[in-house]
Amino acid sequence: MDDFDRKILIELQRNPDLSAAAVAERVGLSHTPCWRRIRKMEQEGVIAGRALILNAKALGLSAVVFAEVRLKNHDEDTLMAFEGAVCRRDEIVECFSMSGERDYLLRILVSDISAYEQFLKKVVLHLPGVGSVTSSFALNTVKLTTGIPL
Repeated sequence: MDDFDRKILIELQRNPDLSAAAVAERVGLSHTPCWRRIRKMEQEGVIAGRALILNAKALGLSAVVFAEVRLKNHDEDTLMAFEGAVCRRDEIVECFSMSGERDYLLRILVSDISAYEQFLKKVVLHLPGVGSVTSSFALNTVKLTTGIPL
């Protein structure tokens, strides 16, 4: 990866809808070499995809919950079952396998605290292998980005 690739990635992070021609103009390349670089980074997995960022609050999802999950068992079947179940729930927008006291950290978006209580009781506590859950509520979003430092 050279300076042109980094510049291309910076431009695409800022505006993923830019055409290859527009990116090329901004980074100082001609269209075809820029398009080839973008295509190569997509094929190599450097560019994993492009996303539309929605405003969760504007869509009625004003409660951001971080749930720390500890599993009862740590065998491969339990881990795979838990991760598979998490991936099937749209309310769980991020899931991290963690080191330390907790096994997983979930970021969950719901309409309000009452909705989270129901989601906790009916879904989270019934995910495969769950032993305990500790929940924290975000008071305010100070920074939220999909950008990666380049």
